[in-house]
Amino acid sequence: MAEINAKDVMKLRDRTGLQMMACKAALMEAGGDFEKAEEILRKQLKGKMESRAGRAAGEGAVKIAVGGGNAAIVEIRAETDFTAKAEKFQQMAQKIAELALAAPGSGSVAPTAAMTAALDEVKIATNENCSIARIEKLAGGKFGTYVHHDGKTAVIVQAEGAVSEDVLKDICMHIAAASPRPLAVSPDQLPATVVEKEKKFRLEQAMESGKPKEIAEKMVEGGMRKFFEDVALLEQPYIRDEKKKIKDLVGAGSTIKAFCRWTVGEEV
Repeated sequence: MAEINAKDVMKLRDRTGLQMMACKAALMEAGGDFEKAEEILRKQLKGKMESRAGRAAGEGAVKIAVGGGNAAIVEIRAETDFTAKAEKFQQMAQKIAELALAAPGSGSVAPTAAMTAALDEVKIATNENCSIARIEKLAGGKFGTYVHHDGKTAVIVQAEGAVSEDVLKDICMHIAAASPRPLAVSPDQLPATVVEKEKKFRLEQAMESGKPKEIAEKMVEGGMRKFFEDVALLEQPYIRDEKKKIKDLVGAGSTIKAFCRWTVGEEV
């Protein structure tokens, strides 16, 4: 029998919101396979688990910098809330975001010597193991940004066209609050593995209910349309007016190119 450690049980609990004993039992049934255990729990509850994605525990800050047609988002972690709220830590995190704007190209950014030096100053001053968790740079277009009042969740939306910065900020706030959390801008940008996994799950559920295969497949087709509406940003009902979808806010002639929604301590 596979050894089940407490760290894996906690990880599954954080992912699903279920009780520790249920998570441990699922891991035992799955032989320690985390993904299989999550699937077991989902099937037991008919896919209605309380999602805790984005509710990650952890201390630190997420900061955003915009300038020169670019934007950067960084996550800096600390050991304690006291340090994370300190002015020196907050200033350091913002400085690293601004330094990231100077990085060439776009995408994931490796910490530079200047970033590490800024971090080390705070580590020495606080005697805490602060760290740069991740840095991302988006290049070109226009940007909307939002940072939650606690500084632990931040969103950037990258767009092209006539859409206003005020609308982009509204979309950022939607992304920060939306449940389920959007996984991609549009359905065709969802990872194929995610789509296939969802189709397989829905087909198994329909077949287990005793439906003939052709009816089960039609049920899956309808279910997938709802899935795309749930997790593709443009298809989501706007959180402030559910009669509108996000694509209605963007309007014709404008495009959402990408978005980042980061929360301190979340798994990536």
